[in-house]
Amino acid sequence: MNSDDRASGPGRPRPGERLLVVDDEPTMRELLSATLRFAGFTVASAATGAEAVDAVRDSPPDLVLLDVMLPDLDGFEVVRRLRELTWPPVPVLFLTARDSPQDKIAGLTAGGDDYVTKPFDLEELIARIRAILRRAGLPGAHTLVVGDLELDPEGHQVLWAGDPVRLSPTEFRLLHHLMLNAGRVVPKARILEHVWRYDFAGDCGIVDTYVSYLRRKLGAAGPRLIHTVHGVGYVLRVPR
Repeated sequence: MNSDDRASGPGRPRPGERLLVVDDEPTMRELLSATLRFAGFTVASAATGAEAVDAVRDSPPDLVLLDVMLPDLDGFEVVRRLRELTWPPVPVLFLTARDSPQDKIAGLTAGGDDYVTKPFDLEELIARIRAILRRAGLPGAHTLVVGDLELDPEGHQVLWAGDPVRLSPTEFRLLHHLMLNAGRVVPKARILEHVWRYDFAGDCGIVDTYVSYLRRKLGAAGPRLIHTVHGVGYVLRVPR
């Protein structure tokens, strides 16, 4: 099992709810773990069902993201064993390539709290995690932290080194999306889809315009965080 006691990306970490990511594919496991840390969660990971059971026995997390198809035990058997270890039961969100109604019913009947099929949208996955945590009586980690920049989606507040930064609703959504993907290049087309929720007939000029607005407001507070990757899109990262 690999673990990380720090909740967020570069800069000042903030502990959040503890998640266990269980997936036998190293790339998927690392992508999920990094994304969830940037979203404010404390993340541990496991590559097999047996590792997941041992991890929960040693230190029960607040939620388990569990791949159904594992090399040793399938996810349904893992859940059965987890139910014998913890009370109240640790919430489980199944991740799987199986997308038939029968598979979803089997997953939920086995004791899963939600069922997400691959490939999935990372922002939707985070929203589902928070919904499960709220139902379980936990608030759900919400504050994103990248360097000295903090964003609270629920409070609709942005702070730079503790000082508030005033943003329009669209600027806020844009910054939120970039912070969720901090350290990764986000194509302009994907930004259009997630921030504006529709396509401007292939015109990405609106993205460039709002990035310039954000840079102006964040630039007044500190060094540049949003960088251009020509021909691709933008990436938010702390200065080296």
